[in-house]
Amino acid sequence: MVLFANHITSLLHHKNFCELSHLEKEEKKRGDLSRSKIMARLWFLAFVVLSCAFATVVLTKPTFTVVGKVYCDTCRIGFETKATQYMEGAKVKLECRHFLGGKVEHTVPGVTDKNGAYIIELADNHENEICEVVLVESSMKDCAELVPGRDRARVVLSNDIGISADVRYANALGYNRTVPLDVCKEVTKMYILDDDE
Repeated sequence: MVLFANHITSLLHHKNFCELSHLEKEEKKRGDLSRSKIMARLWFLAFVVLSCAFATVVLTKPTFTVVGKVYCDTCRIGFETKATQYMEGAKVKLECRHFLGGKVEHTVPGVTDKNGAYIIELADNHENEICEVVLVESSMKDCAELVPGRDRARVVLSNDIGISADVRYANALGYNRTVPLDVCKEVTKMYILDDDE
């Protein structure tokens, strides 16, 4: 009888142990699940943040700033000299044409300041376009003669060419003065090269 009682007692202890063991396992499982949920949420949050950061980088379009000058070639010499006058109020335009068909895709007007400088901004990459700054209208009546080659300046507006800066510098554009200034004889002498030297 004592043996039977001992056996029953050991079975009860075993049953209690199994129940405790089962409860501990359930609690541990819940803890693991909550840790798993926390980790899943953290990974999801990291994914969302990285996706937003990537989208911001990809979707951010560059804005190019085109800078240049317009001058009056007072000596009709073909380039800038010490007698050159920079034009305030001269009108220019930035024109981008598709490189295959030549269709004008974008036109942005600009006007020169008191130093003869203009600044024109245009957003986005234009790798499939030929962009040029073109003279539109002189601000000086006695200096309004267009000269082929100095009436437009090409600028590349794409980040895919190895230039990291978004500021692009156009060559200076110039009009010829109708009648050269008196000082031009002296200016011209400065640029004449003697063959003997």
